[in-house]
Amino acid sequence: MRVVSGNAAKNSEPAAVKNAGARRRYRLWLAFIVIFIGWAGYTFISQASQIGAGSRELSEKQDSKAKSDQALNQLKNEIERLKDPEYIGQIAMKKYGLYRPGEVPIRVPSSDDEK
Repeated sequence: MRVVSGNAAKNSEPAAVKNAGARRRYRLWLAFIVIFIGWAGYTFISQASQIGAGSRELSEKQDSKAKSDQALNQLKNEIERLKDPEYIGQIAMKKYGLYRPGEVPIRVPSSDDEK
C-alpha cells in the first residue's frame, strides 16, 4: 500500500491547469515585448525625422554663413582699397566727374550718341 503525502496532492492537478498559467505568463511577456518594441520604433522614427529637419536647417544656415562671410570679405577688401588715395581719385572721377587741377578730361562718345 502506498502512502499519499502532501506533495502528491499538488502533483495531482491536471496538466492543463499548469500549462494555462505558463501560457498566461508567456502572453503577458509577449505583450510587454510587443509594446516595448512599438514604443522604441515610434521613438526611433520620431527622432530620425527631428534629426533630418535639424540637418536641413543646419545646411541652410551654413549656406547663409558662407554668403555672409563672402560679403564680409568683399567689404574688408573694399575698406583696404579705400585707404589708397589713388583709388579714391578714381572713384571721384567716375562717379562725380571730379578731376585734379590741370587735368583735361577726355570724353569718348558712346555708340548711342552717334545715331
